[in-house]
Amino acid sequence: MTADLFSPTKLGSIALKNRIAMAPLTRNRAGQGNVPQLINAEYYAQRASAGLLITEATPISATAHGYPATPGIHDSEQVEGWKQVTAAVHAKGGKIVLQLWHVGRISHPSLQPGHALPVAPSAIKPAGQAFTYEGLQDFVTPRALSIEELPGIVADYARATQNALDAGFDGVEVHAANGYLLDQFLRDGTNHRTDEYGGSMENRTRLLLEVTKAVVEVAGADRVGVRISPLNPFNDISDSNPQALFNHVADSLNPFGLAYLHVVEGGMGGDNLPAFDFAALRRHFHGSYIANLGYDKAKGNAAIASGHADVVAYGALYIANPDLVARFQQDAPLNAPDHATFYGGDAKGYTDYPTLQG
Repeated sequence: MTADLFSPTKLGSIALKNRIAMAPLTRNRAGQGNVPQLINAEYYAQRASAGLLITEATPISATAHGYPATPGIHDSEQVEGWKQVTAAVHAKGGKIVLQLWHVGRISHPSLQPGHALPVAPSAIKPAGQAFTYEGLQDFVTPRALSIEELPGIVADYARATQNALDAGFDGVEVHAANGYLLDQFLRDGTNHRTDEYGGSMENRTRLLLEVTKAVVEVAGADRVGVRISPLNPFNDISDSNPQALFNHVADSLNPFGLAYLHVVEGGMGGDNLPAFDFAALRRHFHGSYIANLGYDKAKGNAAIASGHADVVAYGALYIANPDLVARFQQDAPLNAPDHATFYGGDAKGYTDYPTLQG
């Protein structure tokens, strides 16, 4: 029988009741101290009919933050806050993994401990503005990380992974996409280093592989995924040869035996993107593959039936449709997302979207 979005599957050791995932979605609704709140638990539990929930990107350390009110995973109060979320999701029969995040240069001194400069592979200022508690402010030129600091970054990922497991998550996803720190190391537009973490594709991939190894040693490869975005120009990022680079990334991740590779198949807010063969990338990665960006029900079913994807992740549709699985099953109309309430605020546009049952 041909598989479809509603077929069960496994990603590593994580058993999924269907192949519909909720993509990681920053919503800026954490409480004081970047601690998850009861409303966050309600939000995720409403969407627990998904085969897999991937949390909003979650900073691994105090210096990893780049936006207001994003929930962290680096202190005990945050772990306790996340326990409410995982318990609520598991009570509804859902599976949930936490996305591990370091924003790198996409931050601002006002969001950093001691008003320090954000860090990056190289001291290259991104175009654009940072979202801060004081409103939009121009990005600053970041401080290039010294080679001696990189083991500390890797250790932060490992510590955050243990915190996530302590909070009850079914696994973790390493965020190496969308112009944040690990992506900044991967791409030659942002990585101008001349040491063993810069220059060749092998060198630029080194930090991602070190982080993945450390995370796998804590959680087990069967509970670890990695997210990449080969074409996404978001956060002023680019590479001169993305196909070669990300084919190499996929090849380099294969030996870990990861639960999955999660791929953003396009760009957010970018035009005139270079050609990219995602089918070729899929062939380079030998494990399970989550496809993301621009999928609807028909395209999702086609991707699974053809073998291109094992799971399909949905973003904005999940913001507006907590019961997306049921709506897809019944071919029911979909709620339209309210873009004005995506980032920050209260229950409006967060936990108040109607379901088919009212």
